[in-house]
Amino acid sequence: MGLFNKKKNEPQPPQNPGEQNAIGDRNLKMQLADTALGLLVQGEDFNELANTKVEFGYLFVIDDHGIESLFKLETDKTTAYFAAQGDKLMRLNFTEELFRSTIDSFLEMHGGN
Repeated sequence: MGLFNKKKNEPQPPQNPGEQNAIGDRNLKMQLADTALGLLVQGEDFNELANTKVEFGYLFVIDDHGIESLFKLETDKTTAYFAAQGDKLMRLNFTEELFRSTIDSFLEMHGGN
């Protein structure tokens, strides 16, 4: 599920109280992606950003915690993984396999798949 190909009427998974599945919140996803792009280093992580892709694994807003998200940016030179927790955004040293298994584990714990 990429940044721009989420169907509007797609059913959302059940949620725990105090959690909102925000995977359909385009503005929030764009804010996170823009912030993550600012962490990339030109020349090391990308030459140009024209064909950069974003994929969100999950995006929740949790009461008394804030944002909980895992996503990746694919540039012309690399794939960079990011986690948002609370009000912090961190670049991760992940593999694609770890990205996928973390998504599966998180969604299983939070009532979605």
